[in-house]
Amino acid sequence: MKIFRQKILLQKQIINEKSLSFVPTMGGLHRGHISLIKIAKRRFKRVIVSIYVNPKQFDSKNDFKRYPRRLSKDINLLKNLKVNYLYLPNYSDIYSFKTKKKIYLHKFCKKLCGKKRKNHFKGVVNVINRFLEIIKPKYILLGKKDFQQLFLIQKHVEKNKINTKVISCNTVREKNGIACSSRNFNLNKKEIGVLSKAINFIKKNKKFMNKKKILNKLLTLGIKKIDYIDFLNTKSLKNPKNKKNNFNIFVAFYIGKTRLIDNF
Repeated sequence: MKIFRQKILLQKQIINEKSLSFVPTMGGLHRGHISLIKIAKRRFKRVIVSIYVNPKQFDSKNDFKRYPRRLSKDINLLKNLKVNYLYLPNYSDIYSFKTKKKIYLHKFCKKLCGKKRKNHFKGVVNVINRFLEIIKPKYILLGKKDFQQLFLIQKHVEKNKINTKVISCNTVREKNGIACSSRNFNLNKKEIGVLSKAINFIKKNKKFMNKKKILNKLLTLGIKKIDYIDFLNTKSLKNPKNKKNNFNIFVAFYIGKTRLIDNF
């Protein structure tokens, strides 16, 4: 695995890559990331992974500082997976150039997480746009756990006619039902138990579409704060009229100081 910290050196190395797949991460690698990388290797052979904790997508300095950083472990994991390239940029390498494409934010950015995290998705799409201009991958692989992020990146790519195909991949879950997430590293054993009970309760009660019942139960389980519980059709992005319609339940809540999201 070749490691690059400067975009100029990276671009010289990958200039002749015709079918490069890209897995962007903020580190704290887990089974979800591993799944994305294995899919990329199996389907597209050549893989580049980035690790960059992007400050522009955090609405809290404390949240940015608390984000799990496990670089040496991440590098060893990526070497074992036989990733071709790892890009470890700093702030200047990412933000010191003017992009060719303008940031496009679909109106969906104002729903769900967008209600509480004002500039979050602008920061996400901005950094992904910059990665795409630097790397120019043929494919970018993203997980469905972050459905809103995935949708907005897809719309940005389509709007700007960027020559990169977005590959959406299924959420990977632990045996206890919780979605794999870097933020899970911030939870202790007791908090993991609370999260597992909460997610499994929501799953069982999803079809009844009873927000109040779910909300009250989450609070009794030990969820500190609930940002939202919402039911949305993932294609129309509208609330389903009844439980017979196709829909996902979207949730965001806090366990201790850790904010977690999920949908299923």
